[in-house]
Order: sequence, then structure tokens, then C-alpha cells
Amino acid sequence: MGRSRRTIPEELLLLALDPATGTTAQPQSLDLGLAGAQLVELALAGRIAPDGDRIAVVAPRPTGDPTLDSALELLRRRGAPVRAVHWIGGPRLGLRQTYLSHLERCGMVAAVPGQMCGVLPTTRYQATDTAISREIRARLDSAIRTGVPPDPRTAALAALAHAVGLGKHLYPGNEGRSSRSRLRDLIRHDPMGGLVAHAVMDVQNGAVAQPRRAPAAGRQGAAGARPAPEPARGVPMQPHRGSMARAVAH
Repeated sequence: MGRSRRTIPEELLLLALDPATGTTAQPQSLDLGLAGAQLVELALAGRIAPDGDRIAVVAPRPTGDPTLDSALELLRRRGAPVRAVHWIGGPRLGLRQTYLSHLERCGMVAAVPGQMCGVLPTTRYQATDTAISREIRARLDSAIRTGVPPDPRTAALAALAHAVGLGKHLYPGNEGRSSRSRLRDLIRHDPMGGLVAHAVMDVQNGAVAQPRRAPAAGRQGAAGARPAPEPARGVPMQPHRGSMARAVAH
């Protein structure tokens, strides 16, 4: 997988960056969306595929993208298809910072140091090449305006943008209501993007249903108790440089 093309996690993050403040919109749900965007990117690369509401590894060979390959390896180690909601709902510490740092290295954003309350060091990120952000936004606008089914990447990006709540950030106010509605409707144009987007929304709503399995002998516990959720994993947190070196402003 070449690095000449931006990945869906990178594009989702660029969409979420506020050009005026340098902060990210919907930071908590965005972390879930980035985890979901990794799944979509791996599916487009032919490494994973949907298996009902689960994700199965079909080709474990590396993509050449270190962050995606870390996620792929974690999925491979599970040994069995993983429920999308459990993967997305797992700990995502450091994932947003990992992508922000990557975008900074690529020259697409610039880190701007600052302070919160005059004490806590913070870092805001400003897009350095606004043409890239405009191109990403134009693809969404075109799909919304024309009604022509978009390509799978744009459809998945639209589904994730809706799932993490970027609709109000991209198309604010009453005048943006119809655009937000059409953005939501684009979710149907990519099966993997739709699966992941619904999983992101389910995690946010706390509606992560547990798989129905017969209780193991001697482990049923209290009457009516439900099985514990399957543990989920994500890309491990990147180490900080310095004790409070660069706190990302939300």
C-alpha cells in the first residue's frame, strides 16, 4: 500500500480540525471514528473483511503503514473474527496523537505550542496546506449535492463523519440541515463503512449488545448475569516526550 494516498483516518482527522482554533471537533467520538477508519482502510487494502457484525483477517501481510499494520497485527493475534463494536470500543489512548504527529511529519499540519489556564502546556494543530482540506471537503460536498453514488473511500469517509458527529461541524445551523441529512444517507453506499459507522454510534450510545452464548459450566454466577464483554484492543499509546510535553487541546 503506497503512502502517496492519504488514508481515511488521516482524512477524517483533517476534516475534524477547526482551521480557526486548531482544535479537533468531537474529540471523544473522533477517537472511536479513527479506530473505525483504520478498519475501513484495512478492508479497502484487502486485509480484512466483514463477517456478519464481526471483522475477519483475510490477508495478514503488512500494508507498509506502521499504524495500520499495528492494528492488523492485533486483529490477527485474536485468532478469530472480532466484533466491530468491541474493537472500536476498546482503549484508544494515543491514537489521535499518533495521527496528528504523522500529519505534522508529512507537513500537512503544524504544531502550535500554547498554555491552558496559563499553566498546562498544550499543542494546537493548524493545517498548513488548506488545499488538501478543501479537496477532501469538496468530495463530500459533491456527493451530497449531486446524489451520485460516491467512490468507496468517499462513502466510508462520509459514513464516519456522520457517525462521529462532524455533520454539525461541517454543515452548521438550520441551513445545513438538509446537507447533514444527505451526509447520513451516504452511509448506505459502502457496506464496510456502514458496518463500522453503526458500530461507532452503538459504542457512543452504550448499546453494545453482548453475543448470545451458552454460559460455561460453573461460570454462570448470579441468575440472569450476562457474559462479560469481549476485551478490545487498539493501537498502543505512543510514549510522551517529557512529562507533560505536549498535551493535545480538545
